[in-house]
Amino acid sequence: MKHTKTFYSIEMETRHGLVTIEGPVPSQLLEEYTFHEDLISFRPSKQQQKALVEIAKLEEGRIIIIRKDETVVGYVTYLYPDPLERWAEDQIENMIELGAIEVIPSYRGCGVGKKLLLVSFMDDAMEDYLVITTEYYWHWDLKGTGLNVWDYRKMMERLMKNVDFAYYATDDPEITSHPANCLMARVGKRVNNDTMERFDRLRFKNRFMY
Repeated sequence: MKHTKTFYSIEMETRHGLVTIEGPVPSQLLEEYTFHEDLISFRPSKQQQKALVEIAKLEEGRIIIIRKDETVVGYVTYLYPDPLERWAEDQIENMIELGAIEVIPSYRGCGVGKKLLLVSFMDDAMEDYLVITTEYYWHWDLKGTGLNVWDYRKMMERLMKNVDFAYYATDDPEITSHPANCLMARVGKRVNNDTMERFDRLRFKNRFMY
C-alpha cells in the first residue's frame, strides 16, 4: 500500500495567542522544533521528541502538531499498531492506530485537541484507512483535569466523535480489564469489507463467550 501524505496547516487564536496546527510533519522539521517541557504524559519531552521523529520516518507514520512559534505544545500520532499488541497479529495494511494525543495543560480546554483531529483528517488519503484507538484510563490525566474516569472517558468520546470515531466492542484483555477502557475506530469511506472482517476477527478472539 502506498501511504500518501498531504500536508495541511491552519492557524487558531487561543488565550495564549496564535497557534499553528499542521501535519503530517516530516521528521527533519520535528527535529528542529522545541518540545515544550510539559509534554510529559508518556515520557520526558526530549525523549518524546525523539520518539515522534522516529514515527515520522515510518512509511505509514503521521505526526500532527500544535505549535506556538517554534515550540510544540501538542501532537497526535498515527502509525501501525505495536507488534506486541493484539491489533498487530493480523497485519492489515490499511489499519493504523491513533497511538497518542497530548496537549500541555495550559492549552487544554480551548479546542486545540479537536483541531488536531480535524487537521489529521483533512487529507483525503485518510479515507483509505481504518483508524483505531485504544483508550486506557491509566494514560489519562485525572489529577490534572480533576475529572473522574467516567467523565474523562465521556470527554474523550466527545473529542473522537468530532471526526467520526465510534465505539467498538472487544474481548481484548487489556481493554476489558477496566470498564472505563474502550476501543474506538474510524472507518474511512474507501475501507472495504475484507478489512472490516479481519478487524472483527481481531476484536473477538473468544467468541464462545458472546
